Amino acid sequence: MNDLNEKVSKAIRDIPDFPKPGILFKDITPILEDPQLTADITAGLIAPFSDQKIDAVIGIESRGFFWGLLMAQSLRVPFIPIRKEGKLPYKTLKHQYELEYGSAVIEVHEDAIQADSKVLIHDDLLATGGTAAAAAKLVEKRQAEVVGFSFLVILNFLKGSDVLKPINPHIHSIVEY
Repeated sequence: MNDLNEKVSKAIRDIPDFPKPGILFKDITPILEDPQLTADITAGLIAPFSDQKIDAVIGIESRGFFWGLLMAQSLRVPFIPIRKEGKLPYKTLKHQYELEYGSAVIEVHEDAIQADSKVLIHDDLLATGGTAAAAAKLVEKRQAEVVGFSFLVILNFLKGSDVLKPINPHIHSIVEY
């Protein structure tokens, strides 16, 4: 375990039975109280992609916005929010996808992703991979390329990486459980 991994692991708070019984929620909000750790995480999330040309960073609602924006600023590229349906004010592209408990729709402003651009997708946590894969579909609808996936945490037992590898095997996180 490296130093950053250890610091992040210690800062994440486990909340049992949230949002429903049987779920052990990984609460990342204590990390945000530590500006140096937040900066170190930003650098740690960007480092594995240093050999990639990145034209934009996508952050998935809502906790993906925390580091997605910081990563985009550090890389000096645009930040593109992907949100749940009905949350963006301008014309959007939508993608419906299946979840364990039903379906969901995410969307992005139709002019946010430039054709032929190289996009890094970031979210706070990778579980089953459905939302990140849906974000990749929005990138593909704009004829752009996903250069990789970035997460603060990956829950390996849910096998989300298996869903994302066919899209792009460059998947990175700071902490894995």
